[in-house]
Amino acid sequence: MNTTINDSNTTTQTSGKQGGTVISDPTEGAATKNSPKRLARIAGVLYLLVAIFGGFAQGFVYPKIYVVGDAASTAGNILANSALVRFGIVADMFQATVLVFVAITLYRLLKHVNQSVAGLMVILASIGAGIMCFNVVFEFEALRVATGAVNLATIGNVGSNGLVMLLVDAHHYGLLIAQIFFGLWLLPMGYLAFKSGMFVKPLGVLLILAGISYIVDLLAAFLLPEVSAQIHGLLSIPPSIAEPWMVLYLLIIGVKTLRSSRNTLAADAIAGRKI
Repeated sequence: MNTTINDSNTTTQTSGKQGGTVISDPTEGAATKNSPKRLARIAGVLYLLVAIFGGFAQGFVYPKIYVVGDAASTAGNILANSALVRFGIVADMFQATVLVFVAITLYRLLKHVNQSVAGLMVILASIGAGIMCFNVVFEFEALRVATGAVNLATIGNVGSNGLVMLLVDAHHYGLLIAQIFFGLWLLPMGYLAFKSGMFVKPLGVLLILAGISYIVDLLAAFLLPEVSAQIHGLLSIPPSIAEPWMVLYLLIIGVKTLRSSRNTLAADAIAGRKI
């Protein structure tokens, strides 16, 4: 004989065959679904996609087409690699979009530390992603001009190449402007990682240093271009360590699960809130 007793929070099942009682809590499923390790690994997978597609677009495609100050070579590179450029444009839009979901997932993971700071992290990442998506318009128009999709016969090859160079230059500096927000969003991320206890503290510190490095590198590029060329390599070290470390930590370790974090998630599930 089976007897079921229901209330708003628990269901108790008594089994005559096994002579035992099973108590199930419906909040357990919600807490498991939103567990810190699960959220961390989702963020890690998404962050890895950002790294792969962003690396392809900006680390592989972009250097193959952009020759600083050489309009003819830049236009020729785009024409010769037009299919690759199209893939790079789509990859850039994809990675920028996914970055927003990385920030949202990290918000769900870390909002218990400081909800305002976590919200700021999402806003900054979203602004940077929006700039990136808008910025690829310049690259796409440069592709259209170089491939003849826009009729510019009246200005000739020299004028056409000059327009391609102008559009690619605009894209280049648009990337630098987006870097403001890709640096700024690392500051609240680093703070939350440091304060949460879910990550090793040096990772949080390095994320903050990476954010500062991005911003200093940008300011140097606009204000002191000669100095920028000399310090760019040094300033790129913190981001090149911090962000891959964050991705690997999220994927491999997840987070250091704390009792307080589990209790927060369970309380949110009981209250029926979305985390």
